[in-house]
Amino acid sequence: MAFSGTSNYIATKDLQLAVNAAITLERPLLIKGEPGTGKTMLAEELAASLGTDLIQWHIKSTTKAQQGLYEYDAVSRLRDSQLGDDRVHDIGNYIVKGKLWQAFEAGNRPILLIDEIDKADIEFPNDLLLELDKMEFFVYETQERVVAKVRPIVIITSNNEKELPDAFLRRCFFHYIQFPTPEEMQQIVDVHFPDLKKKLLDEALKAFFEIRDVPGLKKKPSTSELIDWLKLLVAEDIPPEALQSKDGKAAIPPLYGALLKNEQDIHLFEKLVFMARR
Repeated sequence: MAFSGTSNYIATKDLQLAVNAAITLERPLLIKGEPGTGKTMLAEELAASLGTDLIQWHIKSTTKAQQGLYEYDAVSRLRDSQLGDDRVHDIGNYIVKGKLWQAFEAGNRPILLIDEIDKADIEFPNDLLLELDKMEFFVYETQERVVAKVRPIVIITSNNEKELPDAFLRRCFFHYIQFPTPEEMQQIVDVHFPDLKKKLLDEALKAFFEIRDVPGLKKKPSTSELIDWLKLLVAEDIPPEALQSKDGKAAIPPLYGALLKNEQDIHLFEKLVFMARR
């Protein structure tokens, strides 16, 4: 079950080692990195490469750990009792299975993605410690113990918006996705744009990394934003010369709104370019 990346996903050697180590140790793989560096896509491509199901649990600020196990739909049961429905006599009819339950029931070893765990309440990770460790939980309404048929491969992503509890971190195999080097970025772009002209790619990558190097940016452009920008450059048939500064000084690249996503960063970038030209 070794993972070495796919035709659609360039995985560094370190990332490959982390994925395979987590699978061998049967521990959740906690992936951190800048937004847009392919954390969620890793789970999708891992499932595709192993030919197994992907069960995705996207976490929000209001998400509770219990929702991943199951929820008891008391409102529907009350409504059915008022209508005289015979279903009310079996409480199991009102147990809604969560993503962990679905993963525990899967026949083939699935990939369970817990996406952006740091969005939830600080207690959320701790509330899942036992279930992720023992791969079982108890349903109090039906007095049923749910045990995983096979241990799913658990991928957990975090954008580092808040610290995760130590007890939770101890149970995970951790990997931080470093931002790609220009060489690695060129490999990633080649996957998305195999026919892109080399001169345009070279100038685009140069402009992209120059923007990332601007000090004080609130949000540096990510891989996904580079892909969007290149898509626009190709669609608008922008020539490589348009990305070059004529006098060797800093220049504002065309369609830079695809790279910079807030007004503070745009103003800062424009100011620095203006000062460099003086």
